[in-house]
Amino acid sequence: MKILLVEDDKLLGDGIAVGIGQAGLAVDWVQDGQQAETALALGSYDAVVLDLGLPQLSGMELLRRARARGETLPILILTARDAVADRVAGLDAGADDYLVKPFDLTELQARLRALLRRSKGSADPVISHGELRVDPAGHSVSLSNKSVALSAREFAILHTLLLNAGRVMSKAQIEEQLYGWGDEIESNAVEVFIHHLRRKLYPELIRTIRGVGYMIEKVAS
Repeated sequence: MKILLVEDDKLLGDGIAVGIGQAGLAVDWVQDGQQAETALALGSYDAVVLDLGLPQLSGMELLRRARARGETLPILILTARDAVADRVAGLDAGADDYLVKPFDLTELQARLRALLRRSKGSADPVISHGELRVDPAGHSVSLSNKSVALSAREFAILHTLLLNAGRVMSKAQIEEQLYGWGDEIESNAVEVFIHHLRRKLYPELIRTIRGVGYMIEKVAS
């Protein structure tokens, strides 16, 4: 899962980017509204964390433009503007959540998990797939009630494929979810992580659709 962070304060932005990464999410960080608009046009994101007081283009205007274009991805406003009128204006302009600075990083992580969960149509914080259980908050996985240790990248791939169960994801789409700008991507990294997941869980969990990508079948409800 990949987040676009729009924050012009370098010290705060760096801390937030690290915190988002610690939650197992890839993050791209831009520092003004124009850069954010370009990133939204060119990139693929699952959610946006948006400051309002931005240079070049305000966060509120960026939000309005995104919604006017039909962007449906979750947008969380993160700002020092704490007046009720500001919160109402942000939510009415199309924001899905509003968090006031200063804030606790664990709360931001929890709010992002909730937004991502709802955007995928899930109310349960734990993802279940047969005997497999994945807890994004605890960053834990169990199979048949036995804990399974996964690396951060393995967890991220499993989480992404489960959230998109029934849909084939290409190698490029998976890489897009795993890496932020500037991250070095090894040519066979996705294949290696998929191999590890099959070995640690079970081979039939992740299907290879030759020439297309990978998928986890949807479990019938």
